Amino acid sequence: MLTGCTSWPKEFADLYRKEGCWKGETFGEMLRERAKVHGERIAITSGERNMSYAELDNGADRLAAGFQELGIKKSDRVVVQLPNVIEFFEVCFALFRLGALPVFALPSHRSSEINYFCEFAEAVAYIIPDKHAGFDYRDLARGAKSKNDTLLNVIVLGEEEEFVNLADLYIDPTKNETKVDSCDIAFLQLSGGSTGLSKLIPRTHDDYIYSLRLSAEICQVNMNSVYLAVLPIAHNYPLSSPGILGTLYAGGRVVLSPGPSPDEAFPLIEKEGVTITALVPPLALRWLDAVSTRDHDLSSLQVIQVGGAKFSAEAARRVTPAFGCKLQQVFGMAEGLVNYTRLNDPDEIIINTQGRPMSEYDEIRIVDEEDRDVQQGQVGHLLTRGPYTICGYYKAEEHNAKAFTMDGFYRTGDLVSMTDSGYIVVEGRDKDQINRGGEKIAAEEVENHLLAHDAVHDAAIVSMTDDYLGERSCAFVIPRDHAPTAKELKQFLKERGLAVFKIPDRVEFIDSFPKTPLGKVSKKALRQTISDKLNSRITMK
Repeated sequence: MLTGCTSWPKEFADLYRKEGCWKGETFGEMLRERAKVHGERIAITSGERNMSYAELDNGADRLAAGFQELGIKKSDRVVVQLPNVIEFFEVCFALFRLGALPVFALPSHRSSEINYFCEFAEAVAYIIPDKHAGFDYRDLARGAKSKNDTLLNVIVLGEEEEFVNLADLYIDPTKNETKVDSCDIAFLQLSGGSTGLSKLIPRTHDDYIYSLRLSAEICQVNMNSVYLAVLPIAHNYPLSSPGILGTLYAGGRVVLSPGPSPDEAFPLIEKEGVTITALVPPLALRWLDAVSTRDHDLSSLQVIQVGGAKFSAEAARRVTPAFGCKLQQVFGMAEGLVNYTRLNDPDEIIINTQGRPMSEYDEIRIVDEEDRDVQQGQVGHLLTRGPYTICGYYKAEEHNAKAFTMDGFYRTGDLVSMTDSGYIVVEGRDKDQINRGGEKIAAEEVENHLLAHDAVHDAAIVSMTDDYLGERSCAFVIPRDHAPTAKELKQFLKERGLAVFKIPDRVEFIDSFPKTPLGKVSKKALRQTISDKLNSRITMK
């Protein structure tokens, strides 16, 4: 096990192997086997370019040889910051075959995050595009290289300038003597925390491939499936739920979209016969508003997944009528646990829950502030452990003592309840809960009600500090064609039977929400916005 990582206790590791969860397969072996079975079948489509399974396998071998010549070896960390391009796959599988560890950065990360990743992971290489979405990543690389002595190579897809050109590293494959074990760390992902810099999440070949296998089965992905990747593919959700890697595991085809907008995605759905795609709630709302104004043939779509944050029931009800396909809710985390609604679940479960754990070996506890189990149906803090949930963050001993219980349960930070049939309902994040004079308000509940208003496109509830109550609530609302008044919205919520203390104390109208790198609403930024606005008024007085 890589230094700085926490292993599964032996009794659990033995159980997961005995029960067939961990089958001893590595990512390098997975691709090799798929290339033998599927050969010339198309694995990835990007624009007019198609790559077969055999070509992907060969490209990974050639690039691994080039990486070896640069001196990249087993256990070396390599920061990978590539957009949705075919080379992302070749880079990852080449590193997997060497036993080197990709550290998955997102295209939206900038110097603060990149310098931290390079320093904290002691990265030996950094792989980037030359430019993407109008941004020159070589400038980022210059800063990172000047600050990190371990960073020996910057590898560029495109015009390399003073760095190494990725295209020059595809050389004749050499015999790779590296022994990679399935229990080895395969890569480091980023935690999705909304405060501070991301923790690094170590995932093994064993645990991650198990999650791919189960995801593909539950989502009914097979060799005839066509997965459209519109979200940044380095993120856990589009990477593995079942995502691009789950689709390749099943022998299907991945179609890469340069961006998530309906103008980019809808033509690809029609052209490529896309059967499944994954969205986050703000993007799902955007697609819902756009679909009636477009004339693209979207009839190939069988499943639209929505995850990454809670999807309101009001919006969830609109998906199947609008697109004529199944909605699948996904609730998971890069640290492990993934919950799905099943494709054959009744509509009310699909609309009103965020699914149930995908593995029979997932252990779930819902507890109060004192770690005591709450009664069925009550809201509490979600704890979990299992065959694909990590036992600790990378090089984070002090944080791990807080993030994990003594018996190894991961504290997810999510507030949930569980139905009698074992489905999870996300009520919010513990830090997303508003305590208004002792009355607890789950932001998502109020947002769900606001989204039922015809004039509301999207809504987000955050807390405001208050000297008297401790916290009051503020609703940020994106209107549709015309903005209702704050008074109208409050009356609407009252008429829906919402408790008075849950009706927002303040309503702010906004054109768009600030976003996290994945495209989720950044409530941290919204809280700062209202704090700054209130403070400026106090200063003016």
